[in-house]
Amino acid sequence: MEKEKEHNSVDALAEGRESAIVRTSIVGIATNLMLVGFKAFVGLVSNSIAVILDAVNNLSDALSSVVTIIGAKLGAKQPNKKHPLGYGRIEYLSSMIVAAIVLYAGITSLVESIKKVISPEAADYSTVSLIIISVAIAVKLVLGQYVKRQGKKFNSGALVASGSDALFDAILSASVLASAIVYLIWNVSVEAYVGILISLFIVKAGIEMMVETVDDILGKRGDKEETDRIKQLICEEPEVRGAYDLILFNYGPSKNYGSVHLELPDTMLLDEVDRLTRHIQVKVYQETGVILTGIGVYSYNTSDDERAEIRNRVQETVMAHDWALQLHGFYADTEHKTIRFDVVQSFDIERSEAIRTLTEEVQALYPDYTLQIVSDIDA
Repeated sequence: MEKEKEHNSVDALAEGRESAIVRTSIVGIATNLMLVGFKAFVGLVSNSIAVILDAVNNLSDALSSVVTIIGAKLGAKQPNKKHPLGYGRIEYLSSMIVAAIVLYAGITSLVESIKKVISPEAADYSTVSLIIISVAIAVKLVLGQYVKRQGKKFNSGALVASGSDALFDAILSASVLASAIVYLIWNVSVEAYVGILISLFIVKAGIEMMVETVDDILGKRGDKEETDRIKQLICEEPEVRGAYDLILFNYGPSKNYGSVHLELPDTMLLDEVDRLTRHIQVKVYQETGVILTGIGVYSYNTSDDERAEIRNRVQETVMAHDWALQLHGFYADTEHKTIRFDVVQSFDIERSEAIRTLTEEVQALYPDYTLQIVSDIDA
């Protein structure tokens, strides 16, 4: 009953994700458009390039939210024959577009600020202007916290990026306010230079967003906390001695598939293995939302001192290398003279070189045996 509730909560979260992203994005659009109007008015009236560029940045934020909505809508499309795993990765493309918009806004702002350094114009701030800028800072702080919190809750990279950008905007607006105060007190105009500073930060944010999205598209190492949790759930089963080679495949936010190898005793019957693997698939999905599409099996020797001695010698030989991170899936068949095992290796050595080295060393220990050594990456 408790597992069923967890299962329903996962489904409910998936169903409400799209509407939550759209709702949050609409709040962002409305808020940013309001700020664009106020800041553009203040910038034009006071002849402040920094305030105008801040307004442009808010406009790019609003456009980014529109792209986020489109991405969420398209990404929520149901799987079909052409795309059987769904359209979730479209959200990564929308995040890339958002990053490109931010980057373009930053470069454009930088060019305009440099022009103002070359041909400076005096700014003219009023009390109303300063109040509006102060209010804008407070609004951006609240908006940023809200959007970022929603992004983390619903696993939306685009929302998290937008929320972080909004919080950053509050800092940038504060720098505009500071430059205005400097001008009013000391009659020193740092407008254009603040504009350059703002532009550089916007460009940096755009590049970082783009790099992060490219990492998602290319595929990156699974989150350690999540992979450790999945392995822990699997190893809670008394028959499982170890869980290895866990690979997660991401097909969009909250759409994770995976494969894993289990180390099981060589005395288990096939129907017992079948029941166990099906139970593990259900258990992992209910607890984490990850669908294990493939579960492979390693058998380990449960008897025979000779085989235990072989394993110990082979493990000692393999783990003597710094680049050998783990040995698993070991099985020695003394009747048919075969030894098989997997080795997780670091990226410090070529896979072919590692296999060649291990084959030579283990073969020297057991020349009469046929070896089957598999090289696993440190994923």
